[in-house]
Amino acid sequence: MFNIGDKIVYPIHGAGVIEAIEEKEILGVRRKYYIMRMPLDEMKVMIPLDTIEGIGIRQVIGADEVEGVFAVLEANETKMPQNWNRRYRANMDRLKTGDIFEVAEVVRNLTLRDREKTLSTGEKKILSNARQILLSELILATELSDAEIMEKVEELIK
Repeated sequence: MFNIGDKIVYPIHGAGVIEAIEEKEILGVRRKYYIMRMPLDEMKVMIPLDTIEGIGIRQVIGADEVEGVFAVLEANETKMPQNWNRRYRANMDRLKTGDIFEVAEVVRNLTLRDREKTLSTGEKKILSNARQILLSELILATELSDAEIMEKVEELIK
């Protein structure tokens, strides 16, 4: 169970801060929800409390793990399937894990691939989503600004 003020990661959506725990009725069902504010676009997400264990919500990484994420971004590209459909599925599976290191790999690999060849529309969307997930967690883990984190990520991917 998380508390108001906790920094958490919601796989596929990104990281945020729990601002409230509210009970709401939606489609005739009353449930308790975490109200999470995300740092990048100030979007708010409602997460049903009764589903948090099954969807992989976790605490934001600590400052000590940030360097590990930066090392992943700096590393060489991982071998990916040549077929765009297999590559797309593999990257989606990585994002669904909610693991920041997997997300960093997706951002690095697709950014490098985009520099070599144009990405498909689907892969551009995955890259955009993965970048948002990565940046939102790094912003909360480091307390750096959006612009500083974006610049650091771009600088690390060579």
